[in-house]
Amino acid sequence: MLSSLATIVLIVAVAFPLALFLLQERLIFFPQPLGEAQRAAVKQRHPAVREVFLDSGAHAWHLPGDPLVIYFGGNAEEVSWMLSQDIPKVGWLLVNYPGYGASPGAPSEQTISADALQWYDYASRDIKPSRIFVFGRSLGSGPAVLLASERKLSGVVLVTPFDSLMEVAKRHYPFLPVKLMLRHQFDSIGRAPKITAPLLAIAAARDEIIPSSHARKLFDAWGGEKRWVELEEAGHNSTDSHPLFWDHVKRFLK
Repeated sequence: MLSSLATIVLIVAVAFPLALFLLQERLIFFPQPLGEAQRAAVKQRHPAVREVFLDSGAHAWHLPGDPLVIYFGGNAEEVSWMLSQDIPKVGWLLVNYPGYGASPGAPSEQTISADALQWYDYASRDIKPSRIFVFGRSLGSGPAVLLASERKLSGVVLVTPFDSLMEVAKRHYPFLPVKLMLRHQFDSIGRAPKITAPLLAIAAARDEIIPSSHARKLFDAWGGEKRWVELEEAGHNSTDSHPLFWDHVKRFLK
């Protein structure tokens, strides 16, 4: 009996971490593809917006205006939903990750990061705004911080960001060797000290997914001018409904 129980425990101890390792992309990324009819409906609802594609096929929505904000969303966002929000009256480049919207491929830290740099280069070359900001929400804080460490920006807005995906994973799976398992680390805190662009960090006091302590560590490590906002009544997915959320963003972009 004891031998059989030990065998079951051993199988579970090996199988569970192995399953998480093999399936981690399904736990981190939730692609939201859009068909042609859905994309046509977005353009019908928002006639000022246009679709933009890189040579790689990467897809984004461009709302003309100046300055320009490059937006990276959460792990389950097809970013056209932002067009229906009370967003500031500036230009927006809403980026869809690989596998999201009409972007081909599969999401990963490598593919998302490569696209982030290409979108900035496209914007500076073809759109030519007077200033470029980056806005990263949740998972999108990873590519936003990467971009801020590699390109010149007028400012960075991070909403419910993390210090690194590794640290968040350790919090949720403290019993697993996360450091050996995680392929997508988004080490924002390692990049933060050398970034000089101004930062607006917006955390949610009731964030159950990425507790605000992770955002605070990233904020403390930031190398440039910075402003901290913690929305007391907000959770991870309810920041936008807070009455002060967009006011903070609008003031920062000015």
